[in-house]
Amino acid sequence: MRKIIAATFVSLDGVMQAPGGPEEDPAGGFKFGGWTFHYWDDAMGAFMGETFTKPFDLLLGRKTYDIFAAHWPYQDNDPIAESFNAVTKYVATHRHDTLTWNNSQSLGDDVVAMLRKLKQEDGPDLLIQGSSELIQTLLANDLIDEISLLIFPLVLGKGKRLFGNGTMPSALKLTRSQASTTGVIMATYERGGEIRTGSFAPERPSEAEIERRKTWK
Repeated sequence: MRKIIAATFVSLDGVMQAPGGPEEDPAGGFKFGGWTFHYWDDAMGAFMGETFTKPFDLLLGRKTYDIFAAHWPYQDNDPIAESFNAVTKYVATHRHDTLTWNNSQSLGDDVVAMLRKLKQEDGPDLLIQGSSELIQTLLANDLIDEISLLIFPLVLGKGKRLFGNGTMPSALKLTRSQASTTGVIMATYERGGEIRTGSFAPERPSEAEIERRKTWK
């Protein structure tokens, strides 16, 4: 079986839009494109390098696919470009006949059904890069098995967020974490089962607490 892995850059308030540059995705008047640039160090490079050394195929939304297709085929002597150009690119798109980057395949009209089928097959894991809209579909259908986050020490206020309103509630298990010299937290999470709740309240609430609870209704 294949896993779906989301490798994502996020701000402290969960924004993942346009981490690479001002021209990447200015949708909605987003003004902070390129917000990751000044935080990169060797530790982050090593963390990302490990992500790309394992066998993978790419899983992309159409906007991210177009950004990548206009960039990676034109980068010479770049190991990431070599990997991205060689692997299969599975793309969520309604324009099935316009995928010009080599080894690109449309996920078809029913993206969720196709991904469930792909997950049951043998093969490399499916690695999501960017693709904020596609991620919302996957989160809503509980299709992501692992989330690898680089959490940057800044607040962007507005923009496309990793976890939207349609996200299916679930617990996660931290399997790895470290910090860069620039304050970026690098953390990997896997599925952790159902959400468990409890209470720190005393067994017998006070009269004031009983009255307070009446205001909920």
